[in-house]
Amino acid sequence: MLPTLLVFTVAIVLATLLPLWRNPHWSVRSFDFPRLQLAVLAVLLLIVQLLFLDLAQPLSRVLILAAALSLGAQLWWILPYTPIWREEVKGAPASGPERTLTILTSNVLTPNRNAPALLALVKEHKPDILVTLESDQWWEDQLSVLEREMPYSIKCPLDNLYGMHVFSRLPLHESEVCFLIEDQVPSMHALVELQSGEQIRIHFVHPAPPSPTENDESTERDAELVIVGRSVADSEGPVIVTGDLNDVAWSPTTRLFRKVSGLLDPRVGRGFYSTFHADYWFLRWPLDHLFHSHHFTLASISRLPSIGSDHFPLLTRVVLAPARGQDQAPLRPDSDDRARANEIAHEQAADKHDVPAPGR
Repeated sequence: MLPTLLVFTVAIVLATLLPLWRNPHWSVRSFDFPRLQLAVLAVLLLIVQLLFLDLAQPLSRVLILAAALSLGAQLWWILPYTPIWREEVKGAPASGPERTLTILTSNVLTPNRNAPALLALVKEHKPDILVTLESDQWWEDQLSVLEREMPYSIKCPLDNLYGMHVFSRLPLHESEVCFLIEDQVPSMHALVELQSGEQIRIHFVHPAPPSPTENDESTERDAELVIVGRSVADSEGPVIVTGDLNDVAWSPTTRLFRKVSGLLDPRVGRGFYSTFHADYWFLRWPLDHLFHSHHFTLASISRLPSIGSDHFPLLTRVVLAPARGQDQAPLRPDSDDRARANEIAHEQAADKHDVPAPGR
């Protein structure tokens, strides 16, 4: 039993330590994702160790300590996304529609053909904005029926898993489609006008992930997030960034994005809201996100039922309430964070001025 537990303990320790290495290769960065799963495995390992190891042996105590420290490290990353943590974003009191914005974010999965399921969710929840990721020309054609009630749109149908569409009930101004880092990976940028007449700067993003089938490294994804974050940090007005970041909420890259942007994560203190993978309950993590400036409070956030994609849709309802939200505190960057952001952007020759800043 001791040799077997030694192997499992070494594996858990390596899986915990490897993401601390800043190597951007996908084989390293992939360990940012399954922290919840690794925490569960560490708990099970600790139980087995306590049941079967001879606690009088020094090696047994070392193995138990290693497993316990690994568990503590994993929990440090994921506990903020549980109800035991203090909420980062205040709840919104009852509010009328004039200053409320509801966004439905859905990675539809290009070969998925269950458009009626998504249309049914739009009909049921009546979002102000629908943003779809991985939507090609077929999806554009199927979703065109929405234009009767959502007449404002931005469209970029692609067959490479990076097509993107936005449909809105509210007016969109200064809309722009950009390819910030990679030639075939778009992002969208606009001002959305609320019923109150107030305007919100909004960015829709879907950077490519590090993986053996796409980018070997995370540098492209990380650079896009850094420059978008730096761009919105310059805005004094209300800002929202949403989409499939191909990164988990608790990863160093997403934390860096939150620090350099000054945006808030409404999931902190509320839950994981894991949107991927829809088909495997034991392998799920939060890949679809909505971050916002302190001008907003949260009315609701929920993961919606499956539409046949590998992602669940995410529905978020925020309320523009600058006075109530003014003391909401984001993560703050230190000198190391700023240096890291500089390094990432420099590697891709990317700059925050490449990002459209509607309403500037």
